[in-house]
Amino acid sequence: MGKPQFLRDFWYGLSSRQRFWIRRVYYFPVDFIDKLSGKTNKYVPSRGQIYTGSPANANQYIKQGVLHLEHLKRHIDLQPNDSVLDIGSGVGRSAIALSTYLNSKGSYDGFDVVKQGVDWCNKGLGKDFLNFNFKYVPIFNDLYNTSELKATEFEFPYKEASFSKVFSVSLFTHMQIDEIQHYFHEIYRVLKSDGQCFSTFFFYDETDEVQISTQKDFNFPYKKEDYRLMNETVKSGNIAIHKTKIIQMLEQANLELVEIIDGFWKGQNADNSKTEYQDIMVFKKT
Repeated sequence: MGKPQFLRDFWYGLSSRQRFWIRRVYYFPVDFIDKLSGKTNKYVPSRGQIYTGSPANANQYIKQGVLHLEHLKRHIDLQPNDSVLDIGSGVGRSAIALSTYLNSKGSYDGFDVVKQGVDWCNKGLGKDFLNFNFKYVPIFNDLYNTSELKATEFEFPYKEASFSKVFSVSLFTHMQIDEIQHYFHEIYRVLKSDGQCFSTFFFYDETDEVQISTQKDFNFPYKKEDYRLMNETVKSGNIAIHKTKIIQMLEQANLELVEIIDGFWKGQNADNSKTEYQDIMVFKKT
């Protein structure tokens, strides 16, 4: 979140494989100490294995997942018997918390473009909770995966109207406009009637566009039509979308906006008492 620009440019200039290995090497000493001192959890990956969000120790990681769960309960009325789809399930940050909340009538499905994360989850949560399933999908993403399958051509591996609730955390911040639009159509397809979706984004409008393009450490200097990029070469690095544009995209997929809740990533103009760094969008299928 707060890397200086030159470090961010260097990081994005590496291949996805190089980024994964640098994380493993950089965090090896503290991960080794955690293992020796018993400060680990069977469902929580080591810091070096965490490729999404901020690396954290076991307690911090679980707390982050609990926060996600509280958002889902508050904003889309998640119930213990819901059928849930997690798009971009990562290394189980949200799934860990949901495993303590969903009952035997509920279900969790997640998919991700990084195989090591899916394998980790299947060996732990997927093994211990039979209603939790994780799938690896080899989709190209210039930040995480070099596969050839395009996100715009990917069909979610689930039947129509399979889920009552869908969510994604820090997923659409790493996708391009046409990819997000396609995923909206897929969300519509797999959601049940009146099903709801919770997702996080980086949004802006005319009142804060100058600020987000120039603010220190976390900015979007590359202006495109209705969106801005953090890095022009690695387009999946981070994307900020104009609020008017995202509403139009929802309408094209026959989805209805419920609310947008601003996070505190915009710095001085944001309310730092908010509990989420990224902006939250809640929408539904009617």
